[in-house]
Amino acid sequence: MGSNTKVSKADYYEVLGVSRECTDQELKSAYRKQALKYHPDRNPGDHAAEEKFKEASEAYQVLSDADKRAAYDRFGHAGLGAQGFGAGPFAGGVDLGDIFGDLFGEMFTMGGAPGGASRGSRTQRGDDLRFDMTIDFENAVFGIEKEVKIRRLEMCGVCNGKGSASGRGPSICSHCQGRGQLRYQQGFFSVARTCVACSGTGTVISDPCPACRGEGRKTAEVKLNVKVPPGVEEGTRIRYGGEGDVGRVGGPKGDLYVILSIRPHDYFERHGYDLQCVLPISFPQAAMGDEFEIPGIDGPVNIKIPEGTQSGKELRIRGRGVPYLNERGKGDLIVKVLVQIPRKLNRAQRELVSKLAESMAVDNKPTSPGLMEKMKDLFS
Repeated sequence: MGSNTKVSKADYYEVLGVSRECTDQELKSAYRKQALKYHPDRNPGDHAAEEKFKEASEAYQVLSDADKRAAYDRFGHAGLGAQGFGAGPFAGGVDLGDIFGDLFGEMFTMGGAPGGASRGSRTQRGDDLRFDMTIDFENAVFGIEKEVKIRRLEMCGVCNGKGSASGRGPSICSHCQGRGQLRYQQGFFSVARTCVACSGTGTVISDPCPACRGEGRKTAEVKLNVKVPPGVEEGTRIRYGGEGDVGRVGGPKGDLYVILSIRPHDYFERHGYDLQCVLPISFPQAAMGDEFEIPGIDGPVNIKIPEGTQSGKELRIRGRGVPYLNERGKGDLIVKVLVQIPRKLNRAQRELVSKLAESMAVDNKPTSPGLMEKMKDLFS
């Protein structure tokens, strides 16, 4: 580039895409559109977009100021002098929270009203509540309806939720003039913080109700019927809409979430919708087979042990497991057979086993586990 080359700055009106006769509202709308399009948070790593964002911010900072705009209209960039944009993209105190509105303002507004309430809004939704409920294994399988007691915030009956003893209700906060926020200039940013005098509600109670201390809500214990459907499992969450804390100043109630914990069963374990248990049998039962009755989760179950059943074999009884949640049908009952070998034998038993061993000689040579499994399949 030659020594006589001069780089000129872009026209501010062209940067924002507005005419020189544009109104303040048209100017603000144009800048909002540019800022949302080119903001670095929406274009991470895009240097060109970052430069366009700075350029648009510079243009708006000048044109939104009546004195600077008049000087710029008359003399161009030269008319700004030291009042230009040299101190940074927000040197003129551009309130980006007001420019971007609800869609984008929170990027520059810190410490808004609690509970998600917008500026100047007093109504707030009540908090959601959690209730941990422990039930028996059978109750999880078949379902149960149970009355529980919970503690939650209810509307104060003395002041009817107004919070004031006289019933007049709250008055506008004098610190923030009802906005719920106080604005401060911190460097380049205009920062909004929650008003500590009214906790962001924009109102204060001058004569608090003695029953609820101006809160408009009181803690109360209430009874609720919790209906647990068949087939629930550990950690199931049941939502009851509108059964949480009452909201502030007439706000809607939160929700209640009942979290289920299930006590273990004496001999059944649950795997999905199947039930599993271990059934000990003797060697003669395994060798010759047998048939008998065992208790099931929903009543007696007839079990048939086939002749030659191996220890560890699983017997599946269809439809005797856990009901499918909110659907028809049930899982299965899986009975794992465990052949018990006696630790000690008396003399008569030993003689009988010795005779059996003579007639059932086995070639005790090592073999691979895979071959052993194939042999089991052949004889099963």
